[in-house]
Amino acid sequence: MNLDHAMPLIFLGLMGLAMLIYVVLDGYDLGVGLLMVGASDAHKDRMVASIGPFWDANETWLVLGVGTLLIAFPKAQGLILNALYLPVCLMLLGLILRGVAFDFRVKVDAQWKPLWNRAFMAGSLLAALAQGWMLGRYITGLQSGWAFDLFAAAIALALASAYALLGAGWLLMKTEGALQRLALARAKQAWPAVVLGLALISVATPWVSPTVRERWFQMPGLIALMPIPLMCGLALLVLRAQLNSSRVLGKLCWLPFALTVAVMVLGFFGLAYSLYPYVMVDRMTAWEAAAAPASLRFILVGCAISVPVILAYTAFAYRVFWGKAGELHYG
Repeated sequence: MNLDHAMPLIFLGLMGLAMLIYVVLDGYDLGVGLLMVGASDAHKDRMVASIGPFWDANETWLVLGVGTLLIAFPKAQGLILNALYLPVCLMLLGLILRGVAFDFRVKVDAQWKPLWNRAFMAGSLLAALAQGWMLGRYITGLQSGWAFDLFAAAIALALASAYALLGAGWLLMKTEGALQRLALARAKQAWPAVVLGLALISVATPWVSPTVRERWFQMPGLIALMPIPLMCGLALLVLRAQLNSSRVLGKLCWLPFALTVAVMVLGFFGLAYSLYPYVMVDRMTAWEAAAAPASLRFILVGCAISVPVILAYTAFAYRVFWGKAGELHYG
């Protein structure tokens, strides 16, 4: 396989990697926003402080993933974004609302702070649900009908629950005392919703997508792929067992977050196998949707420079601001 033939796959992999990192990194801070519902003002301040150094940079990966789609696969981006125009706008509205509320909640008069707290929570919920809806529509190849809409709605609720579980795991790592115990309680509440959502999606996906059904239920693929759901189920069971242990409030506070990330990574690999090599399921492969080889070669040079820089910056930021979250301060 020469470079020109391989480049669409390289960019497809880069787009998938960017979206996976985005779901994990921005997923936990969206989850923290969801978990602010019902928390005290002091706890809300500490929750925001725990994501303060990271949340804005986490969205860089969304820009990279969508930018790769726009530039490397122009034939697909018009069809995809046209079909998902409304949820994309709602997601952006939610992210903008979060960004505005993040600053305004501590800079306005005290009487207006609850309003901006609610705006932050509403933006988190709107972005999470919109992302889940788009994922559900994408998996089904943007097909229309009540069954596909119902499936997309199930994905939206499942993804929001997964974000909440991820956010609770983050707070277990980053906080102490009463807030850490609150995070543990919220993780126990989110776990059944995540398990139920994954179970329903696992049953419904082969039904709504012939491609997925063919990939997963024909031999020898069935045997080769069986470790993915088995490992995912095992990770969820170990996660639930750890939530019943007092050790998650101490030295093992990192484990629920790590196990939730593992479930998401396993789900990503299962989804990637199911959809490969399509950019639009059953409609357009990576080679059919790709830009001209000369354009891809030029873009590849830019990615070879920018992606390592983004990775290095992300690693540096998490290293510098690692440890328990302190009081919230704004310059």
